[in-house]
Amino acid sequence: MNFEHTEERRMLADSLNRFIAEQYTFEARDRIAATPEGMSTTFWQQFAELGVLGALVREEDGGFGGAGFDIAVVFEALGRGLVIEPILGSAVLAAQAIAHAGNAAQRAHLEGIVDGSVIAAFAHDEPGSHYEMTRVTTTAVRSGDGWIVNGAKSVVAQGEAADLFVISARTGGAVDEEAGISLFLVPRGAAGLTVTGSATIDGGRVAELAFDGLTLGADALLGQAGQGYATLERAFGCGVLALCAESLGAMEAAKAATLDYLRTRKQFGMVIGSFQALQHRMADLLLEVEQARSSVINAAAALDGDRLNREKALSAAKMSIGRIGTLVAEECIQLHGGIGMTWELPLAHYAKRLVMIDHQLGDEDHHLQRYITLSREAA
Repeated sequence: MNFEHTEERRMLADSLNRFIAEQYTFEARDRIAATPEGMSTTFWQQFAELGVLGALVREEDGGFGGAGFDIAVVFEALGRGLVIEPILGSAVLAAQAIAHAGNAAQRAHLEGIVDGSVIAAFAHDEPGSHYEMTRVTTTAVRSGDGWIVNGAKSVVAQGEAADLFVISARTGGAVDEEAGISLFLVPRGAAGLTVTGSATIDGGRVAELAFDGLTLGADALLGQAGQGYATLERAFGCGVLALCAESLGAMEAAKAATLDYLRTRKQFGMVIGSFQALQHRMADLLLEVEQARSSVINAAAALDGDRLNREKALSAAKMSIGRIGTLVAEECIQLHGGIGMTWELPLAHYAKRLVMIDHQLGDEDHHLQRYITLSREAA
């Protein structure tokens, strides 16, 4: 199988990497993270104009990409720049769900997502949940032709900025069953919806959503009632790949900064990179990063394959990324010494992001268990 990127993907990667290096600098990103909004609408529109959002959506859905390697190319570049705009939640999670299950009227939202005029967010995690995709306690009960929703969602990335939410709610079945999960589109400002934002340790923002008698029309239901799990799994699979590629980009940036530091920092009249013990640690780290890259390539190649192979490859990649990302964060800070912990040095922010990625859409332990379960299904 040929894993070389197409000319279009290489051009997109070059343009995006150059834009981030020249415009979305660490200083600019730090200023954005300190604002109450936690994102820049100016940069958001520029990402849309560069084609970043469109590259994450398939051509039949209004974009011009959407394949596994398109997602990987974009998010590796975003990871290098520690980009905090809501690209994952809007153009991947929410867009994939709408594209997978939406009717013609609902899929019309994809045009706004691609051109940046609509920011969407995906709300599935709940207070007290622990990565379980099937655990949904928020309820949606039929009321006439519509629905009444009650419950809460937690840690919704950039939820304050969202114009549109894709939410999961239970319309049947037990709390942890696949059957009975439904997805709904909820507009910003809907009566009965409360959004409360807070900052995260890695510079982003998240929101808690509360539904208190939220009334939705029949047109809010995304797909068929009680049949939302397959859509949920598809959207989360794309999200897992995006996070793995983002982590890889952050690892590469942290690795490059550490190599530069080892080549310039002097002790006892010698650059510390000449010390054999540090060389060995760095060599081990380089091998681990290449292993992470292989897992991302494998996951990207499997994204459009059959379900079991796809989900196994995604869980294997997330499991590897979780372990290796944490290792890179720890080793790079230790090789820098005390300066590695300072707020002014970008490395500390890369380390925080690497650790946080492990906890998004399932951590290392969760995906190890999921891989074992999927392997038993395949046996």
